[in-house]
Amino acid sequence: MDVLLIRAFALLGLAILVALAARRLRLPYTVGLALAGAALAAFRVNAGLALTHDLIFDVVLPPLLFEAALNLHWSELRRDLAPVVALSTVGVGLGACVVALGMHAWLRWPIESALVFGALIAATDPIAVIALLRESGITGRLRLLIEAESLVNDGAAAVLFTLILAWAAHDPSAAGGPMAAASAIVVIAGGGLLVGFLVGLVAVAVAGTSDDHLVETALTVIAAFGSFLIAEHFHASGVLATVAAGIVMGNLGVLGPKVGSGLGLTARGRTFVLEFWEFAAFLANSLVFLLIGSAMATIDFAREGWRALALAVLLALVGRAVAVYPICLAFSRSRWAVTPNQQHLLWWGGLRGALALALALALPADLPYREDILIVAFAVVAFSVIVQGLTAPLALQWLGLRPTKTAAAKLR
Repeated sequence: MDVLLIRAFALLGLAILVALAARRLRLPYTVGLALAGAALAAFRVNAGLALTHDLIFDVVLPPLLFEAALNLHWSELRRDLAPVVALSTVGVGLGACVVALGMHAWLRWPIESALVFGALIAATDPIAVIALLRESGITGRLRLLIEAESLVNDGAAAVLFTLILAWAAHDPSAAGGPMAAASAIVVIAGGGLLVGFLVGLVAVAVAGTSDDHLVETALTVIAAFGSFLIAEHFHASGVLATVAAGIVMGNLGVLGPKVGSGLGLTARGRTFVLEFWEFAAFLANSLVFLLIGSAMATIDFAREGWRALALAVLLALVGRAVAVYPICLAFSRSRWAVTPNQQHLLWWGGLRGALALALALALPADLPYREDILIVAFAVVAFSVIVQGLTAPLALQWLGLRPTKTAAAKLR
């Protein structure tokens, strides 16, 4: 226990140093964490933790998802719900198909393995860009589109991955054709949303009976992790459950009704809850990106060959482009139109991250090309986090999306 605590505090200290250095160097914090994790592995420093599916799903994802969902205003989300849902569902499907067809055609992967990889890599996780948007003072619709799409996108990709993996494993439950697939989607996605809504509603109702900010915060923790675990227990989407619980608690408890209405949190509770989850997200981000960097340094990328890795990265970028530009074109003559500059940032900011690796790490041992899928998934994530993350500030400036210092000061 003493050794574990020492290692935990050492990792936290390293995360603090990286945060300070990144701010001075004006670099994305997550990129610095990944590089620091790689340095740990290069010097053979044992962090005491390994990047696993259970660690990402049970420890890292719930606080990250809940914190982002907690700050989403339903009125703003409802206004742009159509493009967000389209990007997160149709876009995910298009991107997955592009990647799968490319891996099957050019690398001769079996179609089952190619589809599995396409589904898991379709999940975007633009944490670095979201952090950059917040640090730059950018708010409004652009931030909403990126954050909301990444939240729903994660859930949609996880559902698609589950269905394709069941089909690739010749699971009888997945062999019933379109009707069976539609039923599975309803159970996984609909069940997750229902669980999250109910858990969030109960937590808000109970919080309304208390005037203790610590009790109110504890209820948000129960809602975040409880909704995830309950949904997964019933084979529904834990990702969507936590997102739904966060939106419900955020809009009904934190951002919604007036204090004293009997439903919302107390004034002190609202402030404390937001600060608590901001800190929890900082810890989760620090942990996962340090471990991602450490894991990347131990992957034998040479086994696949640089041609295969470069092709996988290129296909991921092309798949993301196919997921963004045609969908935005469909809304170009409507009130949901997205400007070209914002579309470019949605494309380049579609980073692959923790969820993609969690799904890859959970692949069954008997799946053909399992190790190849794992290696190329790490390659795509490495490119995403480091190259796209490092160039995100330049992209903001080049696209004219970074506000002036005066505007940023007003926003703060």
